[in-house]
Amino acid sequence: MTSVSCRYFVGATGRRLDVDASLEHSEFLRLSHPELPNGLLRWPLKDLRALADQARTDQIVLSLRADTAIDSALIEEARLTVDDPQLIADIKMLCPELGKRDLPEGSGRKIVTRIGMAVGAIVLMIFVILPAMANTLAYIIPIKREVAYGKAVVRQMERFFGGSTAGELVCSTPEGDAALAKMVARLTATSPTDYELNVSVMRHEMVNAFAAPGGQIVFVDGLIQQATSPDEMAAVLAHEIGHVVSRDATRGALRAAGSAGLLSMVFGDFAGGTAAVVIAEYTLNASYTREAEAQADTFAHNMLEAANVSTIGMADFFGSLNGLEDEMPDLPIYLSSHPDTQERADLATEFAKGQGTTTPVLDDAEWNALKAICD
Repeated sequence: MTSVSCRYFVGATGRRLDVDASLEHSEFLRLSHPELPNGLLRWPLKDLRALADQARTDQIVLSLRADTAIDSALIEEARLTVDDPQLIADIKMLCPELGKRDLPEGSGRKIVTRIGMAVGAIVLMIFVILPAMANTLAYIIPIKREVAYGKAVVRQMERFFGGSTAGELVCSTPEGDAALAKMVARLTATSPTDYELNVSVMRHEMVNAFAAPGGQIVFVDGLIQQATSPDEMAAVLAHEIGHVVSRDATRGALRAAGSAGLLSMVFGDFAGGTAAVVIAEYTLNASYTREAEAQADTFAHNMLEAANVSTIGMADFFGSLNGLEDEMPDLPIYLSSHPDTQERADLATEFAKGQGTTTPVLDDAEWNALKAICD
């Protein structure tokens, strides 16, 4: 083939040479110029690679695989710009791997190693650093900010339950609100907290209750319907207040938010949607440590004792949950995140034996009004 003029850029210096280029036996691209080594270079066609993302479409810029050259540094950076349409067509026809992207030797190993290090760093951040930070931040955050954060979590929870507007699923009747307020006042009168508790009921069949940061406590109506006495509900309320006082909900929400925030940065969800969903799901299925659950139970025993409310209600409630789990094992109930209910029921029963005179936290009319709060 007749040679054509092409622009060759020397890898070591970037200096331009106007070389004569031609195809040789359909195996090599022959480059001739007095300043080339021995005046001649032969680039194997099978090792030609076209640079991607070039602005012009009427030319191609070629290079060679680095491992085909004696002087790898030179060839690795050498470039040849071809403008001749016929030579471009012939090269494309004879070089099936022209667009292949080659990785230097050892690149695969380096990539796997770096991915492993990145995954390790993420795991370390999520399971070690973030939990430690959450434990510290839970006691540093001012209560006012914690309350605002908790209200936002409750609003997200309402969306999780299917509510489209804030307050849509919150149940309220004059009699039911009064009964709930009386229960809260009775428990906290002798066991005050640093929080102004905000206890509400949401309309949903799930048997659950949860504490959000800042003293926000939500009963799901399914739990109230499952309870057979006001003392059972009072036991659950005292237990959740225990989580509030220990800031277990705040630590958990911070940990969940931090994990989701990190994953959002990794996977590109900068809008925060992932964090909101994770926090809502975490709060709904809050699974505290065995130690945290034991402490919340002890807090509940003492709060009920101080309010002259029998802990038998706690034992009865756990017993009813055991039966409910047997009937509907797939239901996401309060029991699913609070294991060892029989053991805890036994502890509540044993504690009740040492209590003095107790009275129901609500009378029958008040209890009926509370059970009907979502009607």
